[in-house]
Amino acid sequence: MVEKQKLIVIIGPTAVGKTKLSVELAQRFNGEVISGDSMQIYRGLDIGTAKITTEEMDGVPHHLIDIKDPKESFNAAEFQELASNVIRTIAQRGNIPIIAGGTGLYIQSLLYQYEFSEAVSDQEFRQEWEQLAQNMGEEYVHNRLSEIDPESASRIHPNNTRRVIRALEIFHLTGVTMTDTLKAQTMQSRYDFILIGLDMNRDLLYERINKRVDLMIEQGLINEVMELYNQGIRDVQSIQAIGYKEIYEYLDGKCTLDVAVEKLKQNSRRYAKRQLTWFRNKMNVNWFDMSNVQDFEKKVSEISYFIEGKLHLKSNT
Repeated sequence: MVEKQKLIVIIGPTAVGKTKLSVELAQRFNGEVISGDSMQIYRGLDIGTAKITTEEMDGVPHHLIDIKDPKESFNAAEFQELASNVIRTIAQRGNIPIIAGGTGLYIQSLLYQYEFSEAVSDQEFRQEWEQLAQNMGEEYVHNRLSEIDPESASRIHPNNTRRVIRALEIFHLTGVTMTDTLKAQTMQSRYDFILIGLDMNRDLLYERINKRVDLMIEQGLINEVMELYNQGIRDVQSIQAIGYKEIYEYLDGKCTLDVAVEKLKQNSRRYAKRQLTWFRNKMNVNWFDMSNVQDFEKKVSEISYFIEGKLHLKSNT
């Protein structure tokens, strides 16, 4: 019997500390980090996606960051293929792949090798619903998905019109919802993986999210978004990301900067809540409470010890 590739996966809501932990674990287990974030793959979307800096990497190789132009699309099927290839190359070097991210469907599709049928498409149907989204609003299209497939609707943000329409399209063509399509797929994994989930007291998490947004503004988020805006980049997947759509509304003159920043904080908090709901309902996660931020090193040691026991790995410390 072929031994499965060992894989460490770190998940959790935005601003909980996944990036920092992934670097610490990579240093302890001779690991390399693969981003499981659907927006950090875009070049030029740095501050708003809280992309790791070279300094923060601390010498640890990182993958699937800055590989796409903001005008390009990206989906779970493409992530699955790219991440699978990176995992193989990391393993060939004798290192341990570590996935770190918060995009639930991307990580689940990789772990369980979902089969994506991109052949199933109806361009006319897509265009019709894209037009409805323009005329009636994104909420109208999202409400239609809520009627057909409430589980997918709770997972897909109303602003992500492309994915909302894709879920509608799957039902239109197959008569089966996206939720049921995913449930029908095997839950056997080709990997020997451990899922480490990070959580913390909700009030503390929301406070961290608000402070992170304030820091993003200080670091130059407005100028970062303005560069994309001035290039004429709009109506593409990357600009649907939280942190970009809100500032675009400000630049379009639809709201004040203060309102845009408050919306950004609110949308980030809601996203964190959806992430936690997804992971708790969909995956068998080993949860660790990160509320005591002063005790980070102790928590890293606790998680490392847990990984050693589950994956039979030996750490460097």
